[in-house]
Amino acid sequence: MTRPMAVTRPLTTAPPGVLYTAGSPRRRIPVPPRGVELAAAVGVQFAVLAALRPGIAGIAAGVAYALVSWAVLTMAFRHRRTLGPADHVTLGRVVLTGGVTSLVAGHLMGDGHTWTLVAAASVALVLDGVDGQVARRTGTASRLGARFDMEVDAFLVLVLSVHVAWSAGAWVLAIGAMRYVFGAAAWAAPWLRAELRPSIARKAVAVVQGVALTVAASGAVPFAALLVAAALAVLVWSFGRDVAWLYTRRHANRPAGREDRGRSTDGARRPRLLDPVAR
Repeated sequence: MTRPMAVTRPLTTAPPGVLYTAGSPRRRIPVPPRGVELAAAVGVQFAVLAALRPGIAGIAAGVAYALVSWAVLTMAFRHRRTLGPADHVTLGRVVLTGGVTSLVAGHLMGDGHTWTLVAAASVALVLDGVDGQVARRTGTASRLGARFDMEVDAFLVLVLSVHVAWSAGAWVLAIGAMRYVFGAAAWAAPWLRAELRPSIARKAVAVVQGVALTVAASGAVPFAALLVAAALAVLVWSFGRDVAWLYTRRHANRPAGREDRGRSTDGARRPRLLDPVAR
């Protein structure tokens, strides 16, 4: 979930097809092209939809999700011939998030698959801690991979907040919308795209959102609305703290030259698709 983009040392990308063990290259293995991998993910997504049977609305939402995610990822990874090991884990979470999306859409239209939804969301949340470990252990961490992971987290939280808002109230949508409001503000205010300091508290707050929403979605816990309200409160605190810190450093992070105005932290002249931002 909404992981910080704080970077304390240069990140490297492994050569395509290199198998790593504990950070050391062992041998090259055949790696399918990026387009084949993304197309395969779409095929798996359609198979998941067929297995879940979320109703007409759910199928429509799932198909739209699969096609849009394929288009976005094709554009975002256009300069890479293949995906990295951690990207494959995140791609699996993309498929699971698509399943959750279809189930939520079906639920809103009266087709209930609550426990299937909770199971899929739970697996996606567990895998959230796997792709980062894989990236670090294989030496394939990258800004794009981190942003890929972060956006999957953000969308999963958004979809879960829609599901919980259906019963708890529209205020729950603030949890899912906050990351996107921050992102929109970052396009208008470049200082919001500066790198943040590493923070265990920020990571913990991000995890809390997905867990609280999944627990509330299950309907098995009394007073779940209070749990979600507490999660929203700590999320507001986390975002507020980071925005305040970035604001105090806005002059230090401002590019020196007029021609560099609006650059993001990775040197782009303007924000781009899956461009790194602070959260």
